[in-house]
Formats: sequence, C-alpha cells, structure tokens
Amino acid sequence: MPVITLDRLADCPAAQWDALVPAQQPFLSYAFLSALEDSGSLGPNSGWRTQHLTWQENGNILAAIPGYRKRHSYGEYVFDQGWADACQRSGIAYYPKWLGAVPFSPVTGARLLGDEPAAVSLLQAIPDYLEENGLTGAHINFTDERANRLIAAEPVWQHRQGLQYHWQNRDYRDFQDYLDALTSRKRKQFRKEREQVAAQGIDFVWLGGAQVTEAQWDFVYACYSNTYHIRGQSPYLTRAFFSLLAERMPEAIRVVFAQQNGRDLAMAFSLISGDTFYGRYWGCLAEFDRLHFETCFYQGMEYAIASGLKRFDAGAQGEHKLLRGFEPVITDSWHYLRHPGLRDAVEDFLVEERAGVQRWADEAREVLPYRHDVC
Repeated sequence: MPVITLDRLADCPAAQWDALVPAQQPFLSYAFLSALEDSGSLGPNSGWRTQHLTWQENGNILAAIPGYRKRHSYGEYVFDQGWADACQRSGIAYYPKWLGAVPFSPVTGARLLGDEPAAVSLLQAIPDYLEENGLTGAHINFTDERANRLIAAEPVWQHRQGLQYHWQNRDYRDFQDYLDALTSRKRKQFRKEREQVAAQGIDFVWLGGAQVTEAQWDFVYACYSNTYHIRGQSPYLTRAFFSLLAERMPEAIRVVFAQQNGRDLAMAFSLISGDTFYGRYWGCLAEFDRLHFETCFYQGMEYAIASGLKRFDAGAQGEHKLLRGFEPVITDSWHYLRHPGLRDAVEDFLVEERAGVQRWADEAREVLPYRHDVC
C-alpha cells in the first residue's frame, strides 16, 4: 500500500483528521494546522510546502504524520543548520528534506497518528518515499513516548535530544504559595520584579479567544511581528492566522494584555488544553522595566494556579526560565539521512550531544530556585 500525501489539509475531512489526533493535542488539531495553511503562513514562498503523509485503506486514513517539504531549517527549533553547512562545504545536498512536525511550535506531542500497525507501516515506507521524491532525509521533531518507542525499533533512524524548561504547578494555592517554595533570595527578587512593574502603573487583562476583537488582534500581531523585526527577521505567521485560529478554536486561546492608563503596551498569546498552559508568543511596542518577565512568566504562572493547570510549557530555549523555576525537560527528535557518510558523521555527533544534554539537565536542576526542604 503506497504512502498517500495530502498537499493541503483541506483535502481531508476535519472529522477524519481529528479522529486520528489524541485528546488534548491542540497543535495537531485540524483547526490549528489548517489555520497555518489557510492563512498563508505556510506555502511555497515560506519554504514550508505541505506534505502530510498518510496510510489509507479504501479511502480511509488509518495513520498519518503531519509533514512538510522544506528547503531551509527555519522555524523548527531542532537546529540542524550545522549539518546543512557541513554538507554545503562537502558538496552534499541537504535540501530539500521532509519534516514531520508542527510548524513554528516546539511542543512535544504525538507525531505518528492513528492505528499503531498502520503507523508502523507508514514509518517503514518513508525511506522509499524520500528516494522516489528526491528528498535527502526525514526528520520527526518533538516526539511523544509512543513515537519514541515505535521509531526506536527502526534502526535507520538516529535519535537526538534537546532541552526545554517547563514550570510545574505543585498544587499551589496562589502565587504567594509558589513564592514560599523558593529560596529567600529568589523570593525577594521575584517579588521586587513584580512590584517594579506595578509601580509603573501597569495592569493586566486576560481575554479568551472569543473575547478578543479584530482591533486587538491587530495589536497582538503588531507585538508578535515586532519581536522579529527588532532582530532583522520576518515573522513566520501572518496576521490572518490569528483571526482564523480565533474563529476555529477560540476555547483554547488566552491572551493577556499589559495596559497603562487603559493603553495596551504588550501582550502574551497562549493556548490551554487539558492540564497544560502553552505560552506561545509575546511582544511589546515599548520597553518597560521587567515587563517581559511579568507578562510572559509571572502572569502565566498566576493564571495556571488560578485555573488548576498543572504545567506551563513556555517553548524552546531560554535558560533565564530556569532561574524562575522552570525545570529542565528532555525533548526527542529522530532523523533519517540518506547519505551514508553524513549519517555516520551525525551519529558520532549525536552520541556526544546526548551525553551533553543529560549532563546539562542534571546541572540545571542544581540551580533551580526552590528550597531544598520543599523539593
């Protein structure tokens, strides 16, 4: 049975796709992925060409992997640019490649969707699919435990690990209860940072997706895109994405606006699902002392506590999160490289990198700001 690609999610009924997606996986939902496609955030000009891989029987999708044909490595958050540079110096093609992931979203989740035997068949068919379509390799990023187990059973795939920082709500009654779990020095620092923001007359307003107006979405997008412009980059997402997502999955959206005298200064855009708060995008149009920490971290923690959410996933990178109580979490990705020389070189690198990631995770836990008597 051949692999059948979906060049756009609209070619699949929403109910059929969502039936493959495990519960509490908002980034894999038809609403989220279709909003990326329909808004123009993906497409030939972006370097992301939709190629969802499916295993079908009588027109029914038994298994799928959300995927994209890529001609660069931007927006993935598993950084393989060094591999691509080495290939260029050696005269080896690294692009186009195929990526199994959620674009611009470094969130661990299911990647092999649907029936497990069919998912294994689909996985085993990928090497032939790459060769037939002129692709140099396949990469599946931010995999969950099931995908890790199934992919690890296929020896052609190489395992890579990374590190993120997530905050855990240990049944705190309120933010002060969280502060009480910290060392005295950190408790004073966090309290002082929050007081500095309040002293500037800055207030915070939380809205759900259905409550945000189009004018407010204009402000959200201006803030989001400004975080890229100040680094001389173009934003990944289009303005239309935010309106489409608000239309298609408003119940999952939370936006906090920082305001001074009723005027919006900054925002943080997040999603919630199950017991998890996913911090996604932040931005401001004017700089204020400590505003970033308050808007991105403390407000999210406080919201999670008040809402009974257990985990705050703030995305990739950011060792500054560690100092604010976000704990190290190992992430996984898998790579199949067709060029044997490249594959051998990468394997040597990955062995050392995995050991380094584990060492840093252990070291990072030692500098968390929590009191030892409450950990």
